[in-house]
Amino acid sequence: MRKFKEFIIAKLILACGLASILFVLLIFLFLLKEGFAVFKTVSPAKFLFGKSWYPISEPAQLGILPLILGSLMVTLGAAVISIPIGVGCAVYIAEAAPLKIKEILKGGIELLAAIPSVVLGFIGMITLVPLVKNVFHLPTGLTALSGSIMLAFMAMPTIVSIAEDALYSVPKTYKEGALALGATHWQAIYRVMLPAASSGILAAVMLGIGRVIGETMAVMMITGNAAVMPHSLLQPVRTLTATIAAEMGEAVVGSQHYFALFAIGIVLFVISFVINVSADLFLHRKR
Repeated sequence: MRKFKEFIIAKLILACGLASILFVLLIFLFLLKEGFAVFKTVSPAKFLFGKSWYPISEPAQLGILPLILGSLMVTLGAAVISIPIGVGCAVYIAEAAPLKIKEILKGGIELLAAIPSVVLGFIGMITLVPLVKNVFHLPTGLTALSGSIMLAFMAMPTIVSIAEDALYSVPKTYKEGALALGATHWQAIYRVMLPAASSGILAAVMLGIGRVIGETMAVMMITGNAAVMPHSLLQPVRTLTATIAAEMGEAVVGSQHYFALFAIGIVLFVISFVINVSADLFLHRKR
């Protein structure tokens, strides 16, 4: 009976794993079916590298390069802010913090991850946007910089949690050996622990970036939603996700605009898939 139960449980786990893969494939096929229809009227090169997004004009202009650059600008800005702070926080929690402070910090980070993105976007509109406007003397604080700062706070819980787990999983003998050879505590962390945990830290960074590039509500609320070619972090931008969220409800089903939004979904799906696969490869890489 015990072997029979184990056999059933094993098959159920296998079925769940196969079902998750099947669902992803079905989602991708659905996006392909709806999104590829736009390429009957516009070439893939013009769609990806066109500089004008006016989907309801006559004739429609369906270039998503400003949207791609807006997403990349906000994502890279968030990465520049969140990666050093997130990795530094993970190192402090894993290697330097006293036990009581460690528990407080981990609890706070988990609470930060639990805050809904729309709430963070609202807080950003009330506090961050006016601050950016006044500091840089801009006409509006709804800029790529505001989105980058807010998304950095959203990415940090992912980076800190996974990087801290990676550091914790490094065998303690590595650190003990470094200390026995005369290294200081921080030398052991910098020269031994961080290189040994580099695969997990890279995976944490890439998963954090994946969280940022897929975010919708916060960036839609505080980046200005201007579908123009971005030239600096101090101007309004529009991201791919915000475009889908803002326009899908108004797009006529079966129209060129409707199919173009699904094609944007394909681009986002491919970007997210590449990021997650890269993170998984880094996480399982053997040294």
